[in-house]
Amino acid sequence: MAGASLFTLLDDIATILDDVAAMSKVAAKKTAGVLGDDLALNAQQVTGVKAERELPVVWAVAKGSMVNKAILVPAALAISVFLPWLITPLLMIGGAFLCYEGFEKLAHKYLHSAQDDAARKAEHKAAVANPQVDIVQMEKDKIKGAVRTDFILSAEIIVISLGTVAGVALSQQAAVLVTIAVAMTIGVYGLVAAIVKMDDAGLYLSQSNNGAARGLGKGLLATAPRLMKVLSVVGTAAMFMVGGGIIAHAIEAVHHFSQGVAASLADIPAVGPVLAFLAPIVVDALVGVLVGAVVLAAVMLVQRLRGKKAAAH
Repeated sequence: MAGASLFTLLDDIATILDDVAAMSKVAAKKTAGVLGDDLALNAQQVTGVKAERELPVVWAVAKGSMVNKAILVPAALAISVFLPWLITPLLMIGGAFLCYEGFEKLAHKYLHSAQDDAARKAEHKAAVANPQVDIVQMEKDKIKGAVRTDFILSAEIIVISLGTVAGVALSQQAAVLVTIAVAMTIGVYGLVAAIVKMDDAGLYLSQSNNGAARGLGKGLLATAPRLMKVLSVVGTAAMFMVGGGIIAHAIEAVHHFSQGVAASLADIPAVGPVLAFLAPIVVDALVGVLVGAVVLAAVMLVQRLRGKKAAAH
């Protein structure tokens, strides 16, 4: 009997672990948009730091990210226990914020002139080159800014993950959220470290006496800036798809419309299954763009009204 009970317990544990793994995969897929943006933003945050200080800065931000998640995971579990009705509104807010961030990126070149961007970059380069500037304080400011950005993105990741496990036992919710928090932190900041050192590795290899190594080094030097651009584009597109998907699924009419379009396209010979797969993604992305535009317009209106109010005083 004792042996049978032990095997039953082990089987239950294995089943729970399988469930946690499966739910973690679902949560990871749903947070892909935030992950892409998190990766691109954090890689950009450490640009401009001296080469020998890049990895220490990434490590400092990674530690700050773990502190953020150590705060956010218990808070999310407390919401799940005491305020479960709040999960859907938080998901909607997180989705709208993703859409807003994505649309703000698209509208950036229209909202900010090229001269302003060039002036900011020139100012930063001058500050780094100026021996009178406190580089240590500048580095601390960069880390603080990156950790603040990470807190917002981590909150989105945790809330989206919580939405995928809202109906299961608290212990499984905790296991999934901890798994996502640790995996996302290691994955994001491990990749950030690799990306920011890619150009240094390329420069080192390009000076090698070995022809193959020089070729690889030149390839890395050419790839590094392009990779940043690709990450930015992919991250923005994923933000619309994930954010728009959260909102579309919460609005029954939009969700039924998306499913109806997919069902009507499925009957098309040869390409039907592919179109049926893509249709909901396209609808989600369009919803994301629309929501992002509305939220950005509202934010700009509030800022303008505040500016007029401040000028009046």
